[in-house]
Amino acid sequence: MGGRRILFPLSLLLSASSSLAGLVPYILIWFIVRELLIPGSLPEGGGIASFAVWAAVSAVSGVVLYFLALMSSHLAAFRVESNIRKDAMKRVVEMPLGFFESTTSGRIRKIIDDNAGITHSFLAHQLPDLAATLLVPVIAAVLIFAINWQLGLACMIPLIIAGGTMMYMMNTSSREFMRKYMNSLEEMNTEAVEYVRGIPVVKVFQQTIYSFKNFHRSIQNYNSMVMAYTRNWTRPMTFYTVMINGFAYFLAPVAILMMTHGNDWAAVLADFLFYVLITPVFSSSIMKSMYLVQAVGQADEAVGRLENLLSYTKLSVSMHPKSPENCDIEFRNVSFSYPGTCVKAVDGIDFRLPAGKTYALVGESGGGKTTIARLIPRFWEADEGHILIGGVDVRDILPQELMDNISFVFQQTRLFKTSLLENIRYGRPEASLEEVERAVDAAQCREIIDRLPDGLDTRIGTEGTWLSGGEQQRIALARAILKNAPIIVLDEATAFADPENEHLIQQALHRLTKGKTVLMIAHRLSSVTDVDRILVIDKGKIAEQGTHAELINQSGVYSRMWDEYRRSVNWTLGKKETEYA
Repeated sequence: MGGRRILFPLSLLLSASSSLAGLVPYILIWFIVRELLIPGSLPEGGGIASFAVWAAVSAVSGVVLYFLALMSSHLAAFRVESNIRKDAMKRVVEMPLGFFESTTSGRIRKIIDDNAGITHSFLAHQLPDLAATLLVPVIAAVLIFAINWQLGLACMIPLIIAGGTMMYMMNTSSREFMRKYMNSLEEMNTEAVEYVRGIPVVKVFQQTIYSFKNFHRSIQNYNSMVMAYTRNWTRPMTFYTVMINGFAYFLAPVAILMMTHGNDWAAVLADFLFYVLITPVFSSSIMKSMYLVQAVGQADEAVGRLENLLSYTKLSVSMHPKSPENCDIEFRNVSFSYPGTCVKAVDGIDFRLPAGKTYALVGESGGGKTTIARLIPRFWEADEGHILIGGVDVRDILPQELMDNISFVFQQTRLFKTSLLENIRYGRPEASLEEVERAVDAAQCREIIDRLPDGLDTRIGTEGTWLSGGEQQRIALARAILKNAPIIVLDEATAFADPENEHLIQQALHRLTKGKTVLMIAHRLSSVTDVDRILVIDKGKIAEQGTHAELINQSGVYSRMWDEYRRSVNWTLGKKETEYA
């Protein structure tokens, strides 16, 4: 709550005062009714008119005090909600990049945004009512038994039964339901984001929503769970509603019996009217307590989910950081398993990539090539062994310095919905326009820029223009060239490019990697024939390594891969005539 911390106890105090002020009119009305039925029963110096005025003043005061209580609680709650979002996003930004590989954007948004809102609602609305929920029943019970204990006992019977019913409904199963409910909402949110992103594919193949079975199943699961839980509440809630609103059926017989057994009928009638007016205050308190218990469970679940999301192990920062002496890369017996699995994605990787050289990782999909490359910038922490840059363990290099020394070019590019200039400048925000122009030329992007009416100021996305996959890749390369990092990690940068764009991207890559330390992942073996060394990765291990010629002569895994690649390149679709009898 920061500087607004004082507003929260103030809100509770104002809410309690509002509740007490709200009880005063009932007492004053009781005095007025007694005066009408039993003249001369008012305290000395009081009259019906003055009591009526004070009843109106106290009622209005209760409303004003409650407004001030809610205003105070809302100001404090808005600060809490804002700080939760800021702190959560600050901690998310500090997460290793592997966190974003295992956690969907839909789930991150749902947990941070929605749960911060739940916390706000709890602090702004439910918690201020805590004072009234605790204080009003106590004061009202004292009044009820002080005025007429027989009628008080009669109206308490249905209230006690209703309260017991409410406690039965708000048992531990309610907390379990809240956990399942929020799990279901997160699942639907994630699947909805995935479905919306896949709508172009659905339209191309003329499919329906049922083609996204996960999304449809998440909706059905939510519906089944909520409907089953609602049905379980049908009878208890019906019984509770009857009891909480049926106090008059208990009060009226008791009042009639008292009148017929010698009690002053006027006094009993006045007391009866008082209980008819004040008993709903009890039912209101019980309902508020129900909502409060539910809100506590929901808020507790919301905060727990925020903590679970942010409990992901952050990148450790060395207390005594070191700077690498050069840009060579060394893996020393490195092993790694993804969180939640016991199978090693990479196992005992050991090699040294000298500064200024280019090494390639090749092998079957899922063999561990991308994992090896992404351990260098600490997308994940290695479980065993050491990864060194310039003789310094990457864990001893400041994260900012580590990222400054590495540029990435992945298969799937990420361009922001802003201008091309700002997209390219993400590589180096302080770069001058002249430096950006040189990067554009080096990345073979000039013809893209020249054909756009606003040039570098053209926006990407729905408010601007759309680029093809190959064109986006070239813009990403311009960003990497502008950054000018000494280490380059390439993950099949031409995978989604057409032949024309592939040729231009290869030219840009030549400019990008010139004189740099390069680790590239390749599926098209023709792109690795001239690299300094090829590492053949098989099931997380280095099966072979050497130059292209050396590996061909070994007649091993790489040689077989090369033969298969050449056959696939030379393969053509033939035509065979068939005679039908």
